[in-house]
Amino acid sequence: MIDFLFHPTHLPVIFASLMGISILLYVILDGYDLGIGMLMAVAPEPDHDTMVAAIGPFWDANETWLVLAVGLLLVAFPAAHGMILTALYLPVLVLLIGLILRGVAFEFRAKAHGVERGWWTAAFIGGSAAASLAQGWMLGIYVLGLEVSWAALGFAALVAVCLAAAYVLIGATWLILKADGALQRRAVVWARRSLAFALAGMVLISIATPLASPRLFAKWFEWPTIAYLSPIPIAAGVAFLALWRVLARLPQPGDRGSLTPFLLTAGIFALGFFGMAYSFFPYVVPDRLTVWQAASAPEALSLILVGTLFVLPMILGYTALSYRIFRGKARGLTYG
Repeated sequence: MIDFLFHPTHLPVIFASLMGISILLYVILDGYDLGIGMLMAVAPEPDHDTMVAAIGPFWDANETWLVLAVGLLLVAFPAAHGMILTALYLPVLVLLIGLILRGVAFEFRAKAHGVERGWWTAAFIGGSAAASLAQGWMLGIYVLGLEVSWAALGFAALVAVCLAAAYVLIGATWLILKADGALQRRAVVWARRSLAFALAGMVLISIATPLASPRLFAKWFEWPTIAYLSPIPIAAGVAFLALWRVLARLPQPGDRGSLTPFLLTAGIFALGFFGMAYSFFPYVVPDRLTVWQAASAPEALSLILVGTLFVLPMILGYTALSYRIFRGKARGLTYG
């Protein structure tokens, strides 16, 4: 087992997998944080404290997965790190500004009063929207192979809006789980309205990805590959339909089924991610650098893997612990 893990050919694949899992967990977990932040723009002011309480104990741990993913990209694939950040430095800057603004606003809002409290709430909403749109823009440009053209920029803008809608969807489903009463009913409505935009975003990326290059088209549509891969879009379609039907029946007495929308939405995110991972592997930069070409030296990867095997269980452990401790409904800034 040790020889398999530390084999020079396997190490880049292992790090690509770890980076991919980190990105997926970030998109799901911090996605609902960002979604709830944007939903505060349409929520009544009395609900804001409850919405903050629904994410308060988790958002720091959720963002750890982004730090881990970027860290792995830097140390394991430095050539790809430089190429990707050079092409995306402006949206990365917007992302960082948005995340910093969210973090500052989150802390200061809790201690502010009156008009100042409203300013920090607006900063939290703006930071959440900026970070979400920046991530969608980067995804759109990446899918098209870091191409810079008017068509690519238009596609990136469309994906940015759709990803923000997807974050609103998963944020609303998290509120369905953590809230009750009028706020829970509003969260159901928000989830229904954002569902169509999230579906449009997944369809757009699913169409654009195989059309981005002949290699990607062949990976999806040559026989018998298309038959083997057909369960992915079918499962995604079934999950969207199931989510729509579940939302139509919520809320239910006794809070039955309140977890189901979040699990279905997380499953949709995972299916979309695995489809993209299959499309681009073994490239870490589409059609430019494979994981082996971009990887650090095997000796460096071996050392980094040892550290990762210690750090990753710790991240998983305290993330699970925080969700265990702060389970239950959010009520104001406390939990019941």
